[in-house]
Order: sequence, then structure tokens, then C-alpha cells
Amino acid sequence: MSVLPEVRDQSDSYALLHLIQGAVVTQAVSVAARLGVADVLAGGPLSVEEIAARVGADAKATRRVLRALAGHGVFAAGPDGRYTNTPLSDKLREDAPDTMRGFALLMNHPTLWEEWGHLYDTVETGEPNLPKLRGMGALDFFHANPDYARVFFQAFGELSASETDPILAAYDFSGFGTVVDVIAGRGNLLAGILRQAPDTKGVLYDSKIATVDSPALFEAAGVADRLTIEHGGYLDKLPAGGDAYVFKHIIHDFSEADAVTALRNAREAIAPGGKLLVVEYVIPERNEKHVGNTIDLWLMLMLGAQERTLAEYTELFARAGFELTRAVPTSAPISVIEGIPV
Repeated sequence: MSVLPEVRDQSDSYALLHLIQGAVVTQAVSVAARLGVADVLAGGPLSVEEIAARVGADAKATRRVLRALAGHGVFAAGPDGRYTNTPLSDKLREDAPDTMRGFALLMNHPTLWEEWGHLYDTVETGEPNLPKLRGMGALDFFHANPDYARVFFQAFGELSASETDPILAAYDFSGFGTVVDVIAGRGNLLAGILRQAPDTKGVLYDSKIATVDSPALFEAAGVADRLTIEHGGYLDKLPAGGDAYVFKHIIHDFSEADAVTALRNAREAIAPGGKLLVVEYVIPERNEKHVGNTIDLWLMLMLGAQERTLAEYTELFARAGFELTRAVPTSAPISVIEGIPV
């Protein structure tokens, strides 16, 4: 009598295999975004042949990509075999609110893939690898490679824009007389703050090149009469007398020493009774699944910077002369971390 071999439980192996193959899913999503599949499906269901014809791709290859993505909830096939958008694929549309198309395109960029291929070196040495790989820092590399910089900043700009409404819904800015948004770029968040708080004035603080389109943005928002634009760099002295100083996705880009310097500059400039508002991911104390943990690896690889836990922010605030009073969560995976001068 033959004896059947013992069947081993391989579920953990295959669960790990799905994670290992995550890069394949990333590429498939990026290809769908680049082709504009979600855009052509915005009008309703289409067959694979119709989709392929409209995006200029091979029908058989398109079918295989859509089939793979549908298994992850990105696109769906009906009983008749025609494909439709899902809530996930809908965010790949170029015109979608809170679109993630730019981020999908960035994740397919060969420059980015080359950089991530050196994560081992960063973990081995504890040092950012991008300066070694490129022979220059991140900002200099972006200046030298404007096409890649456009893709990179469009992706993170879209991600940042998707956070504005959750921030405004979670935190009331109406009690501040003047809000200073530090290294604010065009100023999308500040424009939203001024719309939410009709009696508040705003100071947009960034470089001249970053704010070149800002006047038009604030005019369109109907709040230009309450806006002042001042220019300066990351670690320069800040405009004085603000009741709130906002640092959105800025402090996590800094080394520990530079982060303390930037916040001390706010401490020096802030009005009596003012508040420091740092808008960042707050890493859970326990090892939970959180987008901040993957962004943290990105910062480590490129800049030697980091995301922080609430305890680490408490310590950082104290070093800069602030007491952390609370962290206000939002419906996005970010929080408004509030501090008062001491």
C-alpha cells in the first residue's frame, strides 16, 4: 500500500510570496495608469478589445494585466467579460479627486527603481544612499534632472493635495489671527485654511520659485486679500508674529539637528499664546501596518531623514522649546501635532 506524503501547510509561504511579488503589482498598476485605462472606463464598461484599441495597446497583453489587477480590486470584470472601474481604479483617473495616477507613474520610473535597488546599502551602513549613487544630494539631483523632478513632485503634490480636506475637517484654524505656512509650496493647504477661517490672515513662506504660481491660486480661492507671501529658505529666520506656524511634511525631511533648528526658528518667531502645528505621519508605537512606515524607508534611503512616533515628536518639540499638547488624527493617515511654546 502506497503512503501519501505528509501535506505541509504552505499558506505562510504563499502569503509571503504575495508580498515578495508586490513589485509586480506596482508595475501593473503603473502600466494601467500610463495607458489611461481608468480614464477610458470612466464612461462605462468596455470589452478588453475596446479598451486596448482606445489606449493603443495589445489586446491579449491588456487582458492579462487587467485580470491580474482585478484580483487586487483594481478594475472588475462583469458577467459579460467587460471591464469597469472600481473605487480603487477610479483613483487612477487623471481627473479624479484625490487621484493617485501621479504616484503610480512615479513608481514605474526607472530612476526610482534604480534608487530602491540600493536599500540594502543604506540598511547596511545606516547612511542615505542617494548622495553616493548620484554624487549629489536629492535637491541638486532634481535640479539636474527636471523631467524626473516633474514626475516626482507631481506625485507627491497629488498625495499632499488629497490630505487638505481631511486636515480642515479635523482641525479648526478659525481661532488664529495669522497662520504662517512654512515651506508651503504653492499654498494649497493655506488657501484651504483661509477659506475655512474667514477672519484669519495667512503668510505663505517659501522660495521665490516655489511660490511663482501662488497668487493665481489664492485669487481663484477668493482669499488673496488676506495673503502675504514672504521668501526664504528651509532653515532661515521665519516671519515673526504668527499665531500658528504650520510645517506640513517638512520636518520629516530634516536630520534631527536641522529639525530642531527649524522648530527653534518657529519658537523665536511665534506670537505669545501661539501654536506650532506639525502635520506628519505619526508612526504607531506598535508594529502596525501604516503608510508612514514605508515612507520612512524612503526618507532613510534618500535623505537620511525619518518619520517619528508620538514619543519622538514629544522629545523633538521639547528640544526646540515647545510642549506637545496633542496629536489630532485625520481621516487621512496623517495627524496635526500641536505644541505650545514653553
